[in-house]
Amino acid sequence: MDDRLLLWIVKLHTTAGYTKAMEIWELEKREWPKQLLEIPQLPKKLWLRGALPSEGNKLLAVVGSRAMTRYGQEACEKLISGLAGCPVSIVSGLALGVDTCAHKAALAAGLHTLAFPGSGLDDSILYPRSNRGFAKEILEKGGGMISEYAPMTPSHVRYFPERNRLMVGIADAVLVIEAGEKSGTLITARLASEYNRDLLCIPHRIGDPHSFGPHLFIRLGAALVTEPVHILEALGIPPREATSRGVAPSDLEDTELVIWSMLEEPMTRDEILRKSKVNAGETLTALVALELRGLIKEEFGAWRRI
Repeated sequence: MDDRLLLWIVKLHTTAGYTKAMEIWELEKREWPKQLLEIPQLPKKLWLRGALPSEGNKLLAVVGSRAMTRYGQEACEKLISGLAGCPVSIVSGLALGVDTCAHKAALAAGLHTLAFPGSGLDDSILYPRSNRGFAKEILEKGGGMISEYAPMTPSHVRYFPERNRLMVGIADAVLVIEAGEKSGTLITARLASEYNRDLLCIPHRIGDPHSFGPHLFIRLGAALVTEPVHILEALGIPPREATSRGVAPSDLEDTELVIWSMLEEPMTRDEILRKSKVNAGETLTALVALELRGLIKEEFGAWRRI
C-alpha cells in the first residue's frame, strides 16, 4: 500500500448499520486546488477526505456567526437553494450556526459542499462533536473535507482562524451572512480583500447587532446580496434563464414538475389550483418548494418562472 497516498483508514458506522472504508489522503502539491497556491502562508500539507469540487465549479465560501439568527438561517437557505443546478460548490467550516446551515442548504439543493474543520479529519477528533454524524452525511452525498492538520490532530483555538485563510483562499467569492462587532467573521471577511476575492454581504435591519459586519463591509464596497442571481453575477455564472432554455430541472418532484410545466406563461394561484388537477395542499407545497429553489416567483399576483 502506498504510504504517501493512503495515510489513514477509518470506518464510517452509519445509522443504517452498515460500514464502509473511507480514506484520508495527503495531496501532492500538483493536486492542490490552484487558487490555494496563490495565497501567502501556504500550508505545509493538505489532507483530503471525500471529493474535491468538480473541475469548472465556482467556489462560494459562506461565513457567519455560530449564534445564527432565524433571519440569518432563512437568508442562507434561500440564497443557496437558489443556486441549485448551477456549477457551484459551497465552502464552509463545519462549525455550528451559519457553517452548518450552509453545508445543509448545499446538500438540500444538490450542490457539492467542502468543509474545512479546525482539526484533523479522523472521526474521533472532528470538531464540533455534535457535527460528526453530519460530516459523514456530507461525505456520503459526494462532498469533501480538507485540512492542513494530520488526521488525529484535535481542534485548537488557533486552528480556526488558520483554516479560515484556506476557506477564503480556495474560494472565488466570500458570502457574509451575519457578524457582530467582535465576531471572528470580520477577520475572515478582511482576508477576502487581501486575497482579491469578491466579498458579498446580505443586508440586515438597522440596529441589529448581527448587522455590524455586513453593513460595515457594504459601506466599504462589498456587494450587497438579496437574491441568488447576485451571487451568480459575482461568480461569473450566467443566470439560469440564459442556460436552461426551458428545460425542467431533472430532480423535480411529480407535483413540482406539473406546476413548473404549467408556468410557460404567468398564472395566478387560483388558475394553477384549478388547472393542475392536484389537491390544493400538494399544489401549494410545490409552489413554495419551487420558489425556495429560485425557479419561480410571484409578481403582481401571478406566478412566473425565473
